[in-house]
Amino acid sequence: MNYRVPVPVPQVILDDVRGAQKMLSGVARVTPMEGSRYLSALTGSPVHFKCENLQRTGSFKLRGAYVRIAGLRPEQRAAGVVAASAGNHAQGVALASSLLGVRATVFMPVGAPLPKVAATQEYGAEVRMHGQVVDETLAAAQDYADRTGAVFIHPFDHRDVIAGQGTVGLEILEQCPEVRTILVGIGGGGLAAGIAVAVKALRPDVKVIGVQAEGAAAYPPSLRVGHPVSIENPVTMADGIKVGRPGDIPFHIIGDLLDGVRTVSEDALSSALLLCLERAKLVVEPAGCSPVAALLSRPELYGGGSPVVAVLSGGNIDPLLLQRILRHGMAAAGRYLSLRLRVADRPGALAGLLGVLSVVDANVLDVSHVRTDPRLGLTEVEVELHLETKGPEHCTEVARALHAAGYTVMG
Repeated sequence: MNYRVPVPVPQVILDDVRGAQKMLSGVARVTPMEGSRYLSALTGSPVHFKCENLQRTGSFKLRGAYVRIAGLRPEQRAAGVVAASAGNHAQGVALASSLLGVRATVFMPVGAPLPKVAATQEYGAEVRMHGQVVDETLAAAQDYADRTGAVFIHPFDHRDVIAGQGTVGLEILEQCPEVRTILVGIGGGGLAAGIAVAVKALRPDVKVIGVQAEGAAAYPPSLRVGHPVSIENPVTMADGIKVGRPGDIPFHIIGDLLDGVRTVSEDALSSALLLCLERAKLVVEPAGCSPVAALLSRPELYGGGSPVVAVLSGGNIDPLLLQRILRHGMAAAGRYLSLRLRVADRPGALAGLLGVLSVVDANVLDVSHVRTDPRLGLTEVEVELHLETKGPEHCTEVARALHAAGYTVMG
């Protein structure tokens, strides 16, 4: 891409990543690589998942956090560390600090998923809630560091952190030496930058492509102007990549080494999460699903038979959010249908409606009646139905059957 930052920034090189790999031996897991037959058939190329959702703490973040904290001088360790995160970096810092005997304070956004908050506390860190987005939380953590002398452990904008995340790239090359394209989600950019440093140094023929959520895509406009710029109020379900401004160091590396940055919709993220759960039997959070969403959105871009690796960066997801996303993903895939229609307010009317649905094999999940709406006639009742369907064609079949039976679908 050949974008360059006009100011000097610290360099990260292959030797840094190799040093991090030695440091992480026995600490971070070498996570497995799993093939995806569905995506391989869809794209026409072998597709593999790098399962960092199965890493300790449920994400790649332990790698960078441990390398950063392990590199502190004794007096710095004695002062303790502070971090800011929506959850994955928080857990990585908490566990790394515990393993290294360092006191940790972690700032998290007010809306951070409760399981991530609880896990961070269980790993031994003190948690403080502040801000609505990661950028506000980062500012609070930096202020705490300035006031107390604690060492601020940035989630992505430090060369040691990037080197630690880059060990994912080394493992990909070892586990899938035939790889030709690597897809990786981008928030601040630490993981993508680290992978790019490792992979491009050893295999410059391999394409490394970043993926961002459309509502939190700070990299495309930043790359266009040649320096990091902020976007206001990033909005996405993928809290792990919900970052309003690229990091200075990752931006420099990404601008130099990445082969492109693509964006994906919320619908695509939902469908990707559902695919990982149903087809791969893997629990992956929305941020971790972003490379899969890119494959689903534009499968033709990855055809030709060249192997593709999608990095599933994390698996920490609030069960309540998972429930909502699955419902959204099923609707986007034509597997869930909600509709309203009016029927006569008389005995047997609902049974007749359900009989029509039974004939077309639509599974009724929920039924509700509305009798008090002033728009209804004296002898009418509005029925809201939530149905489990088999796909878009089945949804069309259900609608046709209702129309043929004389029902008017309101919405």
